[in-house]
Order: sequence, then structure tokens, then C-alpha cells
Amino acid sequence: MPFVNLRITRDGVTREQKAQVIREITETLQRVLNKAPELTHIVIEEVDLDNWGYAGMTTTEYRQRTAQ
Repeated sequence: MPFVNLRITRDGVTREQKAQVIREITETLQRVLNKAPELTHIVIEEVDLDNWGYAGMTTTEYRQRTAQ
């Protein structure tokens, strides 16, 4: 039973995009690893931009700095 946990920033990702990601990851697991789609579980966790950090700052700060 494959379990995929995908974390993304909460930043304008639509329901349709999430459905496409779930569909395509499921298809890839079936094609490459021969895993049954009905046994494949995918969880998308959305993380607030202020709760995701890299380069020593939050994503919000990073984007503000790089936008200038």
C-alpha cells in the first residue's frame, strides 16, 4: 500500500491542480511500481507561507526580498 505525503505552500493551488497531482502520482506508481490505484493513498498538506522557511527566513520574507 503506497502512501505519499506531499507538502506544498498554501499559495494559490487550485482544487483542480491538486486533483491532477493526485491522479498523476497514482498513475506513476501504477506504471513504474505496478501498485494498484485502489491501494494508493496520497495526502497533500498545505503549509502557510509563514510556517515554511529556507535561506534563514520565512517563505513570505524570502519572496518579498527576491521580488525587489
